[in-house]
Amino acid sequence: MNISELNVYPVKSLQGIALEQTQLHEHGLAWDRRWMLVDARQRFVTQRQIPALATVGVALSGDALVLSHPDVEPLAVPLAEPEGNLRLVSVWDDHCKALPESDEVSRWLEAALGTSASGLSLVRFATDFQRSVEEDFLAGGAAHTYFADGYPFLLTTTGSLAALNDALVAGGHDPVPMSRFRPNVVIDSDTPWAEDRWATLADATGTFQFALRKPCQRCKITTIDQQTAVIQEPAEPLKTLLALNTQPALKGAHFGQNATLLKGDGAVIRVGAALEARERDA
Repeated sequence: MNISELNVYPVKSLQGIALEQTQLHEHGLAWDRRWMLVDARQRFVTQRQIPALATVGVALSGDALVLSHPDVEPLAVPLAEPEGNLRLVSVWDDHCKALPESDEVSRWLEAALGTSASGLSLVRFATDFQRSVEEDFLAGGAAHTYFADGYPFLLTTTGSLAALNDALVAGGHDPVPMSRFRPNVVIDSDTPWAEDRWATLADATGTFQFALRKPCQRCKITTIDQQTAVIQEPAEPLKTLLALNTQPALKGAHFGQNATLLKGDGAVIRVGAALEARERDA
């Protein structure tokens, strides 16, 4: 069993970046969900409200976050922290301190996406602020994250995607790529839903170790093509996931596991790394 993909999403709900290696931190992969779009009320905005956000490309250069879109010239946002007063922004029920990026980003977004992006601004997580992960699934521990929905890491497996796609095709639907689920770490594993039984996942050398905390409940973002923003089948793959009922004790459709880092803050994680899982006690 090994890592087949590593993905980082510097701006929440924009396109991700596939990596061969990156650094692990307790708050997530390096640069993951460091930025977020907010509306005039300083509340987070995602593809749930504006599917077209999926068409905005993201890259990281040595000194800039680079946004791109087919209809406008790319925009470079300096990696150096912006000057300005801290804002209090919200993501779900959490209130976080953030630094606003320049108004140029807002103008660029509206030029790229039209009126649907009117009033949006880009904010950067203030790293001297700590956003805690919900305690209910941490077994007495503690963890924190940036602007991710709730946990610093999302892990998925190729075996589960294959099982889901088999069910989709059997029901007369098109298969979906892994990008629909926006994972950080994709594990090459032949056994469907094996991740739901894992307590921990570590690399074979013992350099890092994840704790798998909670099944990830999925939303309408899984119905959106993550390059074009097209919604081909509004109910899928959620309807098929619900029918598979991989989490009988929980409501909703689930795919993948939310995770925290037990060991390896600052370590390098690489595609191809061999992994070993420890299953939960029965």
